[in-house]
Amino acid sequence: MKTLFFNIKELLQIRDKSILKVSGAEMKVLPSIKNAFLIIDNDRIADYGSMDKLNHYNADRVIDARGQIILPAWCDSHTHIVYAGNREEEFVDRINGLSYEEIASKGGGILNSAKKLQESSEQELFEQASKRLEEIMKLGTGAVEIKSGYGMTPESEIKMLKVIRTLANSYPLSIKATFLGAHAIPLKFKDNPDAYVDQICRNMIPKVAEQNLASYIDVFCEKGYFTAEQTDKILKTGKEYKLIPKIHVNQFNSIGGVQVGVANEALSVAHLEIMTPEDIESLKESETMPVALPSCSYFLSIPYTPARKIIDEGLPLALATDFNPGSTPSGNMNFVVATACIKMNMNPEEAINAATINGAYAMGLSRSHGSITIGKMANLIITKDIPSYHFIAYAFGSNVLDKVMISGEFI
Repeated sequence: MKTLFFNIKELLQIRDKSILKVSGAEMKVLPSIKNAFLIIDNDRIADYGSMDKLNHYNADRVIDARGQIILPAWCDSHTHIVYAGNREEEFVDRINGLSYEEIASKGGGILNSAKKLQESSEQELFEQASKRLEEIMKLGTGAVEIKSGYGMTPESEIKMLKVIRTLANSYPLSIKATFLGAHAIPLKFKDNPDAYVDQICRNMIPKVAEQNLASYIDVFCEKGYFTAEQTDKILKTGKEYKLIPKIHVNQFNSIGGVQVGVANEALSVAHLEIMTPEDIESLKESETMPVALPSCSYFLSIPYTPARKIIDEGLPLALATDFNPGSTPSGNMNFVVATACIKMNMNPEEAINAATINGAYAMGLSRSHGSITIGKMANLIITKDIPSYHFIAYAFGSNVLDKVMISGEFI
């Protein structure tokens, strides 16, 4: 199946195949072609250019994109889409004055989700997650990372990862799986968290690796969850089993987790609402991608990741949703891009780069996703007739998407 888009108002994020991420001042540059054409061959980008260079071309589908902007689909590198039920009662608790930490201390939060998930079957989890996945695809997401972490027993963590694998086999978007057994300390290990760390390292990680259920390993390094030392042990064990490190870090406190992530060559460090000068300096010496989750800050009313400090120090930055039942019950990357501009002082070029090419890098997918590049996956957002791509962030409450293409097919 060959598809030709012509008369495209503007074709965004044109990149050479050698560019895998953009950093610092480069993030303000968003290469594009106005009055463009784009050719898709099956599930791949085959050619593009300005309309004056388009020769006669036979295609199975010919689409006049006059007035429309085309850009690569969003790459959401941090989600928890597989979960059971919701936590809307905790949403009301927060309105009534309880903090995220206070809710967790009384058995809410992650432990609440773990109880619900342990009581749910694989099929029930798949059916719930499918609806969320279909929703984010319609909102323009063409690649997504999904973490486990609400199982918190060997059996339930494996169950979650199997659901993620079934999702990956059932839908056209690219899905990367992350083992997050170290999401919180189960109640039975409350007085001996090191014993749970040992269970993760000696029991869970080998089983996950044996069944080839994940590409990445993650830890929530935070006060009341996992210390920097425990995080280091888990990440090192994961690396022994060929699981690439990622890390939740600096959501509420800076406790040395960024340095642990960098030392373990983590692909990404996510949250980063609290950043010290030492944290930023550590990242400068690495290939680790910082990831901001502005929807989480919006929902919890906590500080936003200091994007300007990070970018102005020459670092890259990715944006992701953190889609989960407790702190971000939304997978809308359009809202993430808008919020990054409105609340984090990123300009639209930086936000779009962060949500496409840098998001792909944070999943190990930037050789195949995240830009308009010949040979990459034909994952596209086709906007409505809008004034400019700045309008995507400006009209934060409007749906400016006309169509979404994933793997060369409209969804």
